[in-house]
Amino acid sequence: MKAKYINPFTDYGFKKLFGEEASKKLLISFLNDLLPIRDKIINLKFKKNEQQGDIVISRKAVYDIFCEDEKGSQFIVEMQNAKQLYFKDRAIYYSTFPIRDQAQKGDWDFKLEAVYCVGLLGFEFEKENLGKEYINNVQLKNQNNKIFYDKLTFIFIELPKYNKKESELETHFDKWLYFLKNLESFDKIPDILKEDIFEEAFKVAEIANFTPEEISEYEESLKIYRDNINVIETAKEEGREEGVDYTIQIIKYLKENKNIDEIVKLTNVKFEKVKELEKLFKY
Repeated sequence: MKAKYINPFTDYGFKKLFGEEASKKLLISFLNDLLPIRDKIINLKFKKNEQQGDIVISRKAVYDIFCEDEKGSQFIVEMQNAKQLYFKDRAIYYSTFPIRDQAQKGDWDFKLEAVYCVGLLGFEFEKENLGKEYINNVQLKNQNNKIFYDKLTFIFIELPKYNKKESELETHFDKWLYFLKNLESFDKIPDILKEDIFEEAFKVAEIANFTPEEISEYEESLKIYRDNINVIETAKEEGREEGVDYTIQIIKYLKENKNIDEIVKLTNVKFEKVKELEKLFKY
């Protein structure tokens, strides 16, 4: 039986829900529920990725959204399905683009607007963080744990840790995560999500409302998503007996410019799988 609603973790699905002008109010609601901001976002203006440089980590795993609100605050929102090396470093690097782009010609006092980087992660990226907390809110602090600079905020949501049932939902943001985690499996709108913003989200996500061209584009995006997940899981399974996460190890070797034959010998993972990972995580 085919799904009634899109998979929001595909490139196309994420863009359809949060990255289009017609569904902009969904992103506004999501960010207002998540971000520690005093004044709620009233409106957002999408900004083109090419204005930022290359802010897309991997087209096959991520669809990045870059936008600005009416006060000038900048927002980068990305879906990252696959664990990658130096993820924190990249998050810091990408945050420098909206900071740098605020520079003004002539006399300028260096006053900056706030920058928020939001990552929805399909993996647990903090091995040392083994608790149940699934939202990591990161800001620059001093040695006394006091906020040094409050206009640069990183928020990482580790989706594998979020497994709340309908009866356990406490906040409006809980509802958003419950919606995203279960959207593809719903065949109707749950009672707890019967409010205007989610009814609109379900309408946007319903495949029956798509044109033939949109269906074709979504199905291709879904195929890429499933292929990528399969490649990652297969590589992990082939290395499981050694107790090593071979996906990360292979990426590390690729980063070090080792050739594929050498990586096969080092990891005992099949040549074809290493080639697939090379395409998926190519820098």
